[in-house]
Amino acid sequence: MNTIYSLRYQSSKKSPEEQVKESNLNSEPIEGNLNKFRKVKKNDKNQPEDLKLKEEDVKKVFKPTSLQTSVASFLIKYLGVNVDKVRSGPIAGSYYYKECSDQGLIYEDDVELSKGCEFFYNDLKLPKTFSQWYQIHILHVWILFVRMRALPFDIGKNYQKKIIDRTFEELERKLKEEMNVRSGRFVDNYLKEFNSQLRGCIFAYDEGFYTDDYTLAKALWRNLFGGRKNVDFVHLEACVRYVRSQLYVLSKMSDRDFATGNFKFVPADQFVRPLTAEQYEELKKEVIAKYEKLDNDPNTKPTDKSKLRYDN
Repeated sequence: MNTIYSLRYQSSKKSPEEQVKESNLNSEPIEGNLNKFRKVKKNDKNQPEDLKLKEEDVKKVFKPTSLQTSVASFLIKYLGVNVDKVRSGPIAGSYYYKECSDQGLIYEDDVELSKGCEFFYNDLKLPKTFSQWYQIHILHVWILFVRMRALPFDIGKNYQKKIIDRTFEELERKLKEEMNVRSGRFVDNYLKEFNSQLRGCIFAYDEGFYTDDYTLAKALWRNLFGGRKNVDFVHLEACVRYVRSQLYVLSKMSDRDFATGNFKFVPADQFVRPLTAEQYEELKKEVIAKYEKLDNDPNTKPTDKSKLRYDN
């Protein structure tokens, strides 16, 4: 289901990962790693509970208790509380935050790297540093921002705020507990620098999104690759394709599907084939039927309903 944005998606028979592996050049930084960070275990006692969960259990973290459901249902039904705003906390601040964070996060007890880490660190030769993880995280936050902006204004703003608030809460925790930065003044200075990087990246990626792939590639080179001179152009092209693939999939999701947490980033080893007009119409019919059935069911809880569109 289309958004208000024009998405320039070019078909290819290769996934971003396949494209990168055909290159013999090396984008590894000449200076080496400057600021390595301590790997944490998934069950580390300092890890927030929702970040310890396995992929298949991640959504259970924001499943409300019976009491919470009853209270929320009362507020929604009798006081007119906007359920979509309430939902933005657990969806954007927990589920989508974890989706972005996990794309570049390496755990000490992982037997093998995730597909995201394998692509960014092994295939693209990016350094395994704290600052590099943050750049990967920002890129994925921006990808979600593009879709969040297409939601109704107040809902979209709320989703953006929740994921950014959670990002900086986790940055502060990581600096103190994982990087062992004890000085409050240093932590504040780091957070200001991270905020500046976030704003710069969002602006640069937006410019690339609204103009062309060349501009987007420059933004990725300056931020994700740190402006290094020895970056392989094939790696940049693969990154552009990776980003465009995510945006294409998001453009085919309805507001309600996206806002209820039904999006996952497409792994870099998968090829996204654009839908035909017939496939798109079939997808649209399935989504409409799904939510019409849910909304017409008298047993559907107010917390499971939404005023967001599912036919767009």
